[in-house]
Amino acid sequence: MSTTGALDGIRVLELGTLISGPFAGRLLGDMGAEVLKIELPSAPDPLRTWGQAELDGHRFFWTVHARNKKAVTLDLRTEQGRELFLDLVEQSDVIVENFRPGTLEKWNLGYDVLREHNRGIILVRVSGYGQTGPDAGKAGYASVAEAASGLRHMNGFPGGPPPRLALSLGDSLAGMFAAQGALAALYRRSVTGEGQVVDTALTESCLAIQESTIPDYDVGGVVRGPSGTRLEGIAPSNIYQSANGSWVVIAANQDTVFRRLCQAMDRPELATDERFADHLARGRNQDELDKIIGDWAAQREPHDIIATLSEAGVISGPINTVAEVVNDPQLLARNMIADHWDERVQRNVKGPGVVPVLSDTPGTIRNGGSARPGQDNEEVFGRLLGLDAEQLAALREEGVL
Repeated sequence: MSTTGALDGIRVLELGTLISGPFAGRLLGDMGAEVLKIELPSAPDPLRTWGQAELDGHRFFWTVHARNKKAVTLDLRTEQGRELFLDLVEQSDVIVENFRPGTLEKWNLGYDVLREHNRGIILVRVSGYGQTGPDAGKAGYASVAEAASGLRHMNGFPGGPPPRLALSLGDSLAGMFAAQGALAALYRRSVTGEGQVVDTALTESCLAIQESTIPDYDVGGVVRGPSGTRLEGIAPSNIYQSANGSWVVIAANQDTVFRRLCQAMDRPELATDERFADHLARGRNQDELDKIIGDWAAQREPHDIIATLSEAGVISGPINTVAEVVNDPQLLARNMIADHWDERVQRNVKGPGVVPVLSDTPGTIRNGGSARPGQDNEEVFGRLLGLDAEQLAALREEGVL
């Protein structure tokens, strides 16, 4: 089994800041690519200071998204910086950027220029609205993309304000689609020898996961709205409060699973009751069915509910906080709670493992991110571009590095 990862031998130049672009770079790095994280010398990635926990003045969003990367500083706005970047492009496979559209072109680093230096280069672009269209030039954040795409309209409870998830979901979705596009472009390049542009928008990434909302509206005029803790017409699939007040998820909307649930609750007659006999009937009588299951769950402790239903083959589980997640035996068994050596605090910091798991070339976490901007300048510029210590010192003095 290889320990280098499926993308060993692929070099990625990561530009941009915060979440979507760096997440795409992280995903490629997890799979073995060499990722050079390029930061502006005078303005490091703000992600270095993000996160809610603090230790010795450091925060730890950076640890997760900077893992498996080498930190390089370079000012692409200067002529020398631009030339050095193009030298790196000649030796690289993928560029990931999440600037506002037109930024690279303003620096005379549009795809036409990049392609002149490397016909196989793949430019992965992440932006709020995409590289074309009337809104292309607008800045975009995940919160607005989630709203504009219709995703946020479906969150929350009927009649209430549409809340956000306590994460930057739109950024992460865009990062995932961007990495997927990079992989597809790498495969196509292996056939044609030619690179291309991967154009990923936050809004479109949020739109892509919305199941049947568009055809439902197109065919039936249905405007799907928020449904609280359940999905309308999908029953039973909800959260139910146990005897100690905690909540348990029970998902038994498939006919065969619903019959098992009825047996487990000692209510086998419900499976043949015309109100609940099939998927459509259960959807029409969702409130009544939820009450029956809720009354049953309220008399039992959560671990008893889950044990009983699991034995019966009914899908169920607790609503865990991160405190439970980091000790989950299943996640631990699959190395999904992983240590990252964070040299800023000289200790391992836990974070999410590598997804997906490949049988022959699994991804790995090789480092927890560089402690300071430009930490790997000497190694990268010396190894790849042959710059010596004197040249590097001069470039630092001029603010290029």
